[in-house]
Formats: sequence, C-alpha cells, structure tokens
Amino acid sequence: MTKKALIVIDIQNDYFPGGKCTLEGIDEASANAAQLISAARNSGDLVVHVRHEFPTSDAPFFAPGTTGAKTHNNVKAADGEAVIVKNQINCFLDTDLKDLLDQNDISQVVICGAMSHMCIDAATRAAKDLGYDCTLVHDACATLDLEFNGVKVPAQSAHAAYMAALGFAYADLTSTKDYLGGTA
Repeated sequence: MTKKALIVIDIQNDYFPGGKCTLEGIDEASANAAQLISAARNSGDLVVHVRHEFPTSDAPFFAPGTTGAKTHNNVKAADGEAVIVKNQINCFLDTDLKDLLDQNDISQVVICGAMSHMCIDAATRAAKDLGYDCTLVHDACATLDLEFNGVKVPAQSAHAAYMAALGFAYADLTSTKDYLGGTA
C-alpha cells in the first residue's frame, strides 16, 4: 500500500491581505488546503507543515518572530503534526523533510501552498528528483504578479505556466474537488 504525505507549504500570514506580500487567490488556496488537511487527517496520512522564515529580522516578509511569519489559522498544525521551518526556497534543502518522509515510509507526496512559481515549484521538482510520486493540487496554491524585462505577467498566467511545466514531467495535477473525489 502506498504511504502518502500531504505537504502544506508556506501558507503564512504575510501572504494574506494586510500582510507584507499579498498573493492573488490566497484565501481560496488556503481554504482548499484546509480541506486537504482535513481529508489527510481523516485518512491517517502524514501531514507536514512547512513554514518559511528568512534568517534575518530585516527580511522583506516572513521575518523571524513576526506575526507575518506565522502559519495562517486556516491551516495550523494539529498537536503532533510535523512542522518544518526552512530558510531556503526548496523545503528539502537544509531541513529534515526527507528524513521525516523516509522514516514514515512515504512514497507519495501531495503538495499545496505558496508561491506557485517559487517554493511549490522547487518542492515539487525536488520531491520528484528524490524519487517520490508527486501530486500537485493546483487550486490549493497561489502566487502573485511577476515582471521580467519589462514584461508584466499576471498571477493567473504565472500560476498556469508553472502548473503546466510541473504537470509535464514532475507531478500529477488535480483540483481539490477531484482529489477529494468530487466532495470539495
């Protein structure tokens, strides 16, 4: 039997309205992530919460010890659930995440959170490269508008481009509703 873990990445206060780096669609993404967490708990799957903190207090967001760096109330860890604090974009880099998954004989990871074009991208690619089967729940992820070389990329387009790339070779993409069997 496949052992599964839900990895909830960086759904933190600074990404919500009033925070230091508001993401487009974060309210819907966090509500969907909360449904995934509930289902994982009910199924007995491992739930892993990942929280980013920049290593210095002058960080643009997620500064250590601030309210903005705390996990949003929608998706808080229950007693006994793992919380991984990371200082890098890739949640496997310089953390115990891989050890935790391996100790629990995990072979499949389900990924959700923020930001689609950064930490979700890095986590999904790393997980696949480490040999895990990956499912990415696209509507439980959020991002923001991007700009490169004078070209403005709306958040919806950035999200779609990253999901398309990850779905090409790194993960099975699904919606919350489809993942939960049409009950979302």
